[in-house]
Amino acid sequence: MESDETILVTGGSGFLGSYCILHALKQGYRLRTTVRNLKQSTGIRQALRNGGATTSEANSVRFFVADLNKDDGWEEACAGCDFILHVASPLTLVTPKDENEFIAPARDGTLRVLRAAKKTGTIKRVVVTSSLAAVIFGHNARAANDPFTEEDWANLKTPHHRAPAYQKSKIIAEKAAWDFIEKEGGKMELSVICPCGIFGPILNSKLAASLDLPLRLLNGTMTGIPNLGLGVVDVRDVADLHLLAMKHPKAEGERFIAQSDDRFVWIKDVAEMLRTGLSDGDCKKVASWRIPSFVVRVMGHFDDAVALVAPELGKAKPASNEKAKELLGWQPRSAKEAILSSAASLKEYGLVK
Repeated sequence: MESDETILVTGGSGFLGSYCILHALKQGYRLRTTVRNLKQSTGIRQALRNGGATTSEANSVRFFVADLNKDDGWEEACAGCDFILHVASPLTLVTPKDENEFIAPARDGTLRVLRAAKKTGTIKRVVVTSSLAAVIFGHNARAANDPFTEEDWANLKTPHHRAPAYQKSKIIAEKAAWDFIEKEGGKMELSVICPCGIFGPILNSKLAASLDLPLRLLNGTMTGIPNLGLGVVDVRDVADLHLLAMKHPKAEGERFIAQSDDRFVWIKDVAEMLRTGLSDGDCKKVASWRIPSFVVRVMGHFDDAVALVAPELGKAKPASNEKAKELLGWQPRSAKEAILSSAASLKEYGLVK
């Protein structure tokens, strides 16, 4: 059913951004997205078609050039829109030498979007993509029956554990968004989604950074399994949650954890999902050896990326998705389905060697 409402999705070339556009198109909305270069439009339209959009739907998306580090283009992109899904944020597999390479565009980019949205006077609600890190970072492990909830906030002042740049950028950006809405937002509303590790089927051969884990397991480049874990959620469900939060009256001024019902999954369990869910030929390189935690800690003295995750060894941090399910009627897929659909698409697009 066609809608007369227009949504701006920032970061339309990304894994989650593409799915937000795709699902919104299927719900009949008019779509815009921002890119750093208009040449990206061809690839995005193809990804949408790969995901099931018709050529007409893919071609209906309007593209605007805007960069999180610059003011130019944001007001034009926002003008005439009803809603914004601010998904764009820097994410890379490489640890930056300067954490401000992440923090500045995440925080300042979020504020640029909010200021431009406020200036239009037409934006009803902005949905900002934060991270589960903004909920759980800097805290101790918890039992399965005492999960983290949206009431929890990350602790950046925890001793002996420096926040990785990406997680820190999301924490700071979310706090900046809430502060802006409180002080300058006027009637404009804000909702925030806090996803854990996002998995699920890719729409092209461009590797989503969050799918590095299953890819390394499948390719055998992860030769051992560290005693680490994470939350798992399917990208399709995260896109749906953004759209639910965008429209639902009860979502105003709320944050929502995007996570499967599994709450927390050890990497050894991800490996087991691949071994039991795929053919012997497809999972033959998946490691089974468990890396002793003391070895990981020693490695951390020589590798900064390892040093950043070493404090999380052995810590289970389950998080609850009950708020999104009860308040918005959200129904996520299982962690296993998210992981196996990731694997299938990585193979389909030739990334598994």
